[in-house]
Amino acid sequence: MHYDVIVIGAGSMGMAAGYFLSKYGKRTLLIDSFNPPHNKGSHHGDTRIIRHAYGEGEEYVPLALKAQELWNDLEKVTGKQLFLQTGVLNVGYEKTDFIQNIISSSKTHLLPLKILDSSAVNKQWPGITLPENYIGCFEPTSGILKCEECIEAYRELAEQHGATILTNTKVKELSVHDERVTISTEDQTFNADALIVSAGAWSGTLLSKLDLNLPLNPVRKTFAWFDASEDLYNYRDFPAFSFETSHGIYYGFPSIDGSGLKVGRHDGGETINPEEAIRGFGELEEDTTDLKQFLHNYMPFTHQLKYGKTCMYTLTPDEDFIIDLHPNYSNVAIASGFSGHGFKFSSVVGQILSDLIISGKSEQNITPFSINRFK
Repeated sequence: MHYDVIVIGAGSMGMAAGYFLSKYGKRTLLIDSFNPPHNKGSHHGDTRIIRHAYGEGEEYVPLALKAQELWNDLEKVTGKQLFLQTGVLNVGYEKTDFIQNIISSSKTHLLPLKILDSSAVNKQWPGITLPENYIGCFEPTSGILKCEECIEAYRELAEQHGATILTNTKVKELSVHDERVTISTEDQTFNADALIVSAGAWSGTLLSKLDLNLPLNPVRKTFAWFDASEDLYNYRDFPAFSFETSHGIYYGFPSIDGSGLKVGRHDGGETINPEEAIRGFGELEEDTTDLKQFLHNYMPFTHQLKYGKTCMYTLTPDEDFIIDLHPNYSNVAIASGFSGHGFKFSSVVGQILSDLIISGKSEQNITPFSINRFK
């Protein structure tokens, strides 16, 4: 069967793209090596933070705001609660780029932001103990996305609009000739007018088949849930958080319906081969000791480790995204290298990818995410 578009990788970005393409009437095939949502990539673990005043750079703010709008739309269409407005507390030294970007982007885009010294943070959230030299930037309109439920929602809608989703299927070969894309799996071949590659840690291997070698580095990451005092850390009273400390960058989530306080480390991690089994949580001593030390320093009213999980980041050298058309094929769109801060944007990235395929351009400014920056 001939398709208008084939999407390789039906995780966060790919599933959203599949929804928008099928909604716009494109005959769409999504292929995934597993069965999304799954725990083999970068989109599992129940929750993701969505921040609006963005510490990683002001160029992300319009995307974050559009993404939030699209998540709100998805809630309305499906009738599901996918976003929890817990607020997000960003903590760090006042003069760091991260904190200064948050403050400046809130002013530029007129975003609500409450700047607190350490004593004010400790008073407002008694579960936190900040040293004097840190400040907190609290975004009241930000919060938490239920990541796996978001993907399930996009999957259901894509299928309702006629998309075909082929799961547990690996792509063995792909080629582009005369503006036609050919994809081969173990036992089938598919043709399409256009292609989207959004395969996370596997994108590098796939794109090398189209003579494109991107500087992508898959990294093993861990995160865990801890028993915690529910009166201090429940999601109605305690925010999601991001801490840039002198020992590393950490993020986390309040306890949702008794789940426990969830925390992970954003920086660090070991380079891995996604084709090989990843070492499970706890197989490295620092998996637990690092997170426990963070909690001891800043959130001391937490208790025993409940359980932990592993996932993957796919890092670019500058830790900014890749969202672009293939340099040699205008009918191939690419989304990769989300470097551990991409999920919140997957709604808008899906829309961008569908626009790139349909019209060759996007209303969003994706110049900072060009492949050409690596030349």
